[in-house]
Amino acid sequence: ITNSKGKTPRRPGPKKASNIEKDPVGVYCRIRPLGAEDEDCCVEMISSSTIQIHAPDGLKANRNGEYKETQYSFKKVFGINTTQMELFEDVSRPLVDDLIQCKNGLLFTYGVTGSGKTFTMTGSPGEGGLLPRSLGMLFNSIGPFQAKRYVFKPDDKNGMEIQSQVDALLERQKRDSQPSVPKTPSSRQKVADPEFADMISAEEACKSGNVDEDCCYSVFVSYIEIYNNYIYDLLEEAPFDPIRPKPPQSKILREDQNHNMYVAGCTEVEVKSTEEAFEVFWRGQKKRRIANTQLNRESSRSHSVFTVKLAQAPLDADGDHILQDKNQVSVSQLCLVDLAGSERTSRTKAEGSRLREAGNINQSLMTLRTCMEVLRENQMCGTNKMVPYRDSKVTHLFKNYFDGEGKVRMIVCVNPKADDYEETMLVMRFAEMTQEVEVARPVDRPICGLAAGQRGGPINAVLVTQLTESLPALPPCELVDPADDQTLPRLIEALEQRHRIRQMMVEQFHKTASTLKSMFEQFDGQLNAKETHLHDQQSKLNQKDKVIMNQRAEIERLEKKSKTLEYKVDILQKTTDMYEQDKRSLQQELETREQRLQRELSDKRRMEQRMQGMVTDTKLKWEKECERRVNAKQLEMQNKLWVKDEKLKQLKAIVTESSTGGGCITEHLDKPERPSRERDRNMPQKRSASPSPIPDLYPTNSSTTPSTSSSSYRSVASCISDWEQKFPVDSNSEARYTGTPQYRSRTPAPCHSTSSVGRRRGHRLAPGTEAPTTLANGLDLEAGTRTAPPVHPMHRRSQSAGGEKWVDHKPTSNLDLDTVMQPIIPNAIKVSTPNEKALSKCHKYVLRHQELASDGEIETKLIKGNVFKTRGGGQAVQFTDIETLKQECPTAPRYSITSTTTGCYLCVYRAM
Repeated sequence: ITNSKGKTPRRPGPKKASNIEKDPVGVYCRIRPLGAEDEDCCVEMISSSTIQIHAPDGLKANRNGEYKETQYSFKKVFGINTTQMELFEDVSRPLVDDLIQCKNGLLFTYGVTGSGKTFTMTGSPGEGGLLPRSLGMLFNSIGPFQAKRYVFKPDDKNGMEIQSQVDALLERQKRDSQPSVPKTPSSRQKVADPEFADMISAEEACKSGNVDEDCCYSVFVSYIEIYNNYIYDLLEEAPFDPIRPKPPQSKILREDQNHNMYVAGCTEVEVKSTEEAFEVFWRGQKKRRIANTQLNRESSRSHSVFTVKLAQAPLDADGDHILQDKNQVSVSQLCLVDLAGSERTSRTKAEGSRLREAGNINQSLMTLRTCMEVLRENQMCGTNKMVPYRDSKVTHLFKNYFDGEGKVRMIVCVNPKADDYEETMLVMRFAEMTQEVEVARPVDRPICGLAAGQRGGPINAVLVTQLTESLPALPPCELVDPADDQTLPRLIEALEQRHRIRQMMVEQFHKTASTLKSMFEQFDGQLNAKETHLHDQQSKLNQKDKVIMNQRAEIERLEKKSKTLEYKVDILQKTTDMYEQDKRSLQQELETREQRLQRELSDKRRMEQRMQGMVTDTKLKWEKECERRVNAKQLEMQNKLWVKDEKLKQLKAIVTESSTGGGCITEHLDKPERPSRERDRNMPQKRSASPSPIPDLYPTNSSTTPSTSSSSYRSVASCISDWEQKFPVDSNSEARYTGTPQYRSRTPAPCHSTSSVGRRRGHRLAPGTEAPTTLANGLDLEAGTRTAPPVHPMHRRSQSAGGEKWVDHKPTSNLDLDTVMQPIIPNAIKVSTPNEKALSKCHKYVLRHQELASDGEIETKLIKGNVFKTRGGGQAVQFTDIETLKQECPTAPRYSITSTTTGCYLCVYRAM
């Protein structure tokens, strides 16, 4: 059968026998004490292997309204009074025995946050956890049989190499001469760090009886954490930069030649005692990420994995040196895992980075549950589903253990308080399912070497046998006939031959012995000389020893002082970190406030400019309105005064006529004659305070003398009354007699004001139409109106010289919004204040105006217009449309910058 698609064939995995013995995963349960005596408890220990969980008050667990009680069984249950030693004897000690017998082991703690997982694994002062007790048992068992440093050397591929004693010595000297290389803690230092000295108890350390005395051992430890599904080496010595600290680099997982997973580039430190190993662990523990949450003051935010790797190799026949054969090296490891606790963000009130950490923790634990479910389904139903180990770094790293590379033990830590009821139920279901998963039993890996007890034994029997076989064989010496005379001579001859050979061997032995004796005497003389020389050197050495003792005492004093200073430096470093964090937060807050202040200042300046413009416009408006009203009032008062003057003139004329001749009055009462324009031009422009004498309206003959009597004349009052009734004088009629120069001189003022206001407001007359006649209090002001020279709006420059050019007017008060959409205008001259020189070179004009919108965001308006010349020789701008750019809040359903165009209007800007 051929494969038409040409798929890459899957690499076959290691073949496994079908009759492999399997053991279930050992699941233990530990109940921590309650934090307070008055707290409600929902977990009860029924027996040494069973617990019972009941729902707390107020929580209905089933539809019938009854409280549901559930029981769960484990391999063993440890109550609240269980000591750390009892837990170690039942759970961790078998794993250490298997480690010494070249078997792998995995022990991890599981539970909700605050259930005591870290305390179970690490312990507290005076109560060491499983980790320090496992280290104590290991070094107490293999202590006398450990190899020298650097005899075993990791090959960076999850394997071990063997070096000779000389190479190991050179390696030690090389490491000691390089200060940049992290040094292994000195095995001579017997005093533990006071921070963890109480966690290590030499009196409680037990010993394994399965140690092979014909092997050499060496212990390597490594410590990693899995944070946000990334692997970090907690023992990596990175150079510290206080100015620009670099974040730690994550590690990757790789597969070795035996298909076992390991962390590439992980630091492995060789240790020779419990104190050294725990000191390395404590150094990495300080780098582990912990945080304060609502449920736990020191909550682990990552999964930590502490690996103890034991390398052993057999000795040679003499029992002095290790066999220099890499294939004889056997490596086993024990992984102690402290999983971070699952938590609900609704209870921990996690935000920001804490929320992301909780999500990654819960996701990795969910992947672990999924892998267990698939393994159980494959084993119980006979299916062959793929286990999703690669979905999480935790499951991917330990997939070999679940495939049969070692024993797996899990300790489920439970907090019995009622608030954790729902999370505890989920943990119990996972533990119940995990107990049904079976793991293949690891196969013993014997060390191929000589039999125990045969190294350095006596070999005299072998030499005697070889010497006897080198002599000639004896003939048969059985005598059957007394008269046999041949057997005895043959026997005598053979014995004589053997005697001669023996004599030769004795002579040769004596010669060799004499030679050896002379050599020994020579060696003895040389030895005496060496002893004399050695005695001299010993005396010098004693003197040196005294100096060394003094220097050692000084070194110890300096080491104590250095430790004290290091402790103080750690405290100062933590304090500095806290201050740096506070400084960064305060700087961020200061920057935020500065930005807010800048926005407020810009808003204030913009508002001040807007208000200043409004005040200026309002001031100009009211000044012109007041001027218009004053002018109108002056015209009105002048008109009234002129009417009164006319009345007085007419009255005077009537009185004069009545005195000269009353008969002529009725003749000339048809209409009083207004002074002509020729007389008005000759009159002074400024009106006097008293009314000027008016010429006679009714010329009379000087030669004629009135002959009528006073009784025949009509009275003055009746004449005035008749004239007023015949020719009524009102405001409209008064407005008709405004042809005097004094009124014409006053009329241009209001008209000019009106024209300027209209021009400023942007109104323009259509080309070819005349300006409407302006009336003020009924007066025709057309003759005195000053209008601006008309502007042709359709005037354009020629565009054949290279396209349109723009004047980009951007006031200095505008703010840079740093938006993605920015108006980009080619061939533009950017100015902050428009001038005639810039306008004369361009065809288009745009003004960038910013204002605060109703929703509090800054709104930018692009006011565009055309530039053309005016008849007065200046430049004018006719605005055509407005584009509005508005920035909306990014938390809104959409985020955009909108551009709208308003209705066209005209506003003329003049640059004279």
